[in-house]
Amino acid sequence: MHDIKWIRDNPNAFDAALKRRGLDGLSASLIALDEKRRAAILASEQTLARRNAASKEIGDAKKNKDNARADALMAEVGELKTKLPELEAAAKKFEDDLKTELAQIPNLPLDEVPDGADEHGNVEHHHYGAKRNYAFKPKEHVELGEALKFMDFEAATRMSGSRFVVLKKGLARLERAIGQFMLDLHTGEHGYTEVNPPLLVRDDAMFGTAQLPKFRDDQFAAGAMGSGGEGYWLIPTAEVPLTNLVRESILDEKELPMRLTALTPCFRAEAGAAGRDTRGMIRQHQFTKVELVSVTTPEESRNEHERMLSCAEEVLKRLDLHYRVMTLCTGDMGFASQKTYDIEVWMPGQISSQGEGGMYREISSCSVCGDFQARRMDARSRGPDGKPRFVHTLNGSGTAVGRALIAVMETYQQDDGSIAVPDVLQPYMGGLKVIAKE
Repeated sequence: MHDIKWIRDNPNAFDAALKRRGLDGLSASLIALDEKRRAAILASEQTLARRNAASKEIGDAKKNKDNARADALMAEVGELKTKLPELEAAAKKFEDDLKTELAQIPNLPLDEVPDGADEHGNVEHHHYGAKRNYAFKPKEHVELGEALKFMDFEAATRMSGSRFVVLKKGLARLERAIGQFMLDLHTGEHGYTEVNPPLLVRDDAMFGTAQLPKFRDDQFAAGAMGSGGEGYWLIPTAEVPLTNLVRESILDEKELPMRLTALTPCFRAEAGAAGRDTRGMIRQHQFTKVELVSVTTPEESRNEHERMLSCAEEVLKRLDLHYRVMTLCTGDMGFASQKTYDIEVWMPGQISSQGEGGMYREISSCSVCGDFQARRMDARSRGPDGKPRFVHTLNGSGTAVGRALIAVMETYQQDDGSIAVPDVLQPYMGGLKVIAKE
């Protein structure tokens, strides 16, 4: 959410930043709507003040036995009482209209974010490792998993439809091992606090992290629950409950940075992905992810962004997976983001649209959001001067467990179709070194 006062003071800078995201000239309409809001508030306040003053004058008129004046004042007060709810309703309408308009506008990109219309404008920041060479043609994870009989898409489709999978035996355990390894790394070495959050949240929580209202069609609604009939949503990522832990609160800045992590199922309708990645586990309606969330001060948010990226990278380094880090351009980064790094892992079994073997696929996205989400949640902190100010929030995947499973399967596949277990995961697998067909 944007600060309308800042927009009024900096309309040209606001429009220039949004133009980089493909939006033109919004400041004028927002300022005009704000003028209406301010005028309605002023009219309401003046009417209330006059009603109160007139009520006091009635007593003075009666005290002076000026009945005619008292009658006139009482008539005026009656009119003002009738008029006041209409003025208050008008002010509320303009306030709501302005909030609705502001809620639809994405965050402003930082200056260093590259310009671009889509993913083709993203810029490689750095990479780790190198593509592996195989003495055989690498297989895709679907072929590997189905040959092992530990990955069943048909059974999942009969139960739930497309974009679901049933994992069994060694692959089910491997996915669980990957998630546990990530949690242990982030809590034991990176200083994150583990949280087990709700998987169902209400509208306000989804609005706070900017999934609502703009991306309503990408979410799974869980329907009305409870005596009040409130609507609930299945979380698309643990970013939602973790970030909302600080909503409507004023933190002591001595508590910051606050670093939180969670391993949860995530649910996405993938409404905008029709026809994309329909085969396999790349894009699922239900998947598991380790989320990283940081709440910090404005002065430290950019440093925290770099730190979060390094924490996510360490997961892939320990798994010895080749990856690259991309700085997303203005046309490809998320709605709430000021700047985003994507980590793309190399998957040797993936087939590109050109028929080439091997592809980089996103496995983590780390974003700094500035005070964009904090304003939507009213999350603030109090520094040494005692004045409250909005915190800065960050989120990232630390990482997507299902995609890490795919990357391990395809990277560590062997000529006979078995999967070698990476050294760091073997303790979580009871010492198992190879997942093979039984």
